[in-house]
Amino acid sequence: MPNDCFEFKKFKIKQDRCAMKVSTDAVLLGAWVNPIKNSHILDVGTGTGVIALMLAQKSPDFFVTAIDIDKESTEQAKENVDASPFKDQVKVEHISFQELSQKQGLKYNLIVTNPPYFIDSLKSNDDTRKIARHNDSLSFMDLINGVKKLLDEKGKFCLILPNNEAKLFREMAQSKGLYLSKLMRVKTHPDKDIEKRHLMQFEFRESEFSESTLLIEEETPRNYTREYRELTREYYISF
Repeated sequence: MPNDCFEFKKFKIKQDRCAMKVSTDAVLLGAWVNPIKNSHILDVGTGTGVIALMLAQKSPDFFVTAIDIDKESTEQAKENVDASPFKDQVKVEHISFQELSQKQGLKYNLIVTNPPYFIDSLKSNDDTRKIARHNDSLSFMDLINGVKKLLDEKGKFCLILPNNEAKLFREMAQSKGLYLSKLMRVKTHPDKDIEKRHLMQFEFRESEFSESTLLIEEETPRNYTREYRELTREYYISF
């Protein structure tokens, strides 16, 4: 399939105008998150709109506001939403998270994000890709402070980050009163000891903590584990 289009079981994602394409990170987060009934959800940095559409697919009772700071990405996300069966459940807005968090109004039951996380690494010459990948435009502290303003008191905040950035984020979040309640460690291959990603869920109250590990591939490349197939089977056509 051409790189400018990615097809899932129930919707298609056009991505030729987006700096960041559909990624395993986004699919993992969208599949892993489990919203409560009748949830109002906020997808921060929606990009192509893939996570917003994945969440809308889970239940007709879910309503998603998907935001992005990049105008081209916002327009393409709208296009993808309008072409999907879930267009009545997803609203796309061109607005920064910082600006949205300053507004008074709806509190969300769930906030999700696959955030920019490169802090001190070499930056791309492509401005839109740089914004999408680096956290200059949305620092971890801005993200945490915004979540505190927009999340319902019983709500949940979920995100995915690489191992080192995840540890830093957990420390910052807890210092501001957001407590880790669920963690899934992701490894790509059994021969690799390093965890590739951490999927994390935070809440305002300390609660019972659950932890798991997901292995994506078996011994050979593209030989996906039963657990990974089960997690993503509602979305990937090949599963």
